[in-house]
Amino acid sequence: MRLSSLADYAVVMMRAASRHCGAARVSATDLAQETGIPLPTAQKLVSLLTRAGLIKSVRGTGGGITLARPAAAISLAEIIEAVEGPIAMTSCVESGRHDCALEGSCAVQPHWGVVNEAVRGALGGVSLASLSSAAPALPRSAPLAVSGALS
Repeated sequence: MRLSSLADYAVVMMRAASRHCGAARVSATDLAQETGIPLPTAQKLVSLLTRAGLIKSVRGTGGGITLARPAAAISLAEIIEAVEGPIAMTSCVESGRHDCALEGSCAVQPHWGVVNEAVRGALGGVSLASLSSAAPALPRSAPLAVSGALS
């Protein structure tokens, strides 16, 4: 399981934007230069993150971007979902999806929801503020126990 480069860049860019909180707005160009993310990618991320309500973007002179909420109130899960869509370990976890050849006879399918929620919960427990600290922080809440869930 691996995040796309775009989701990874979104996290990097949001961390950089969080360091500018309280200051004047920062431009996508400044964030691109600060992070090494190519400007077209940074501009695409500004659009996706604005649409998700994670940043506010103002165009024109004196414009730029700011976080829409405090960094402590933005989770890693929200940033990833802004770029990737809902976190789903398998397609059978997504509502409305019925494209698995094993559907109807799969003994594991009923348990994927628990696994998916554990992963989503772990990502949801990591705040943007904790990504800006010097040392990695433990998630705000412990992930769900999945021991024995797939037996």
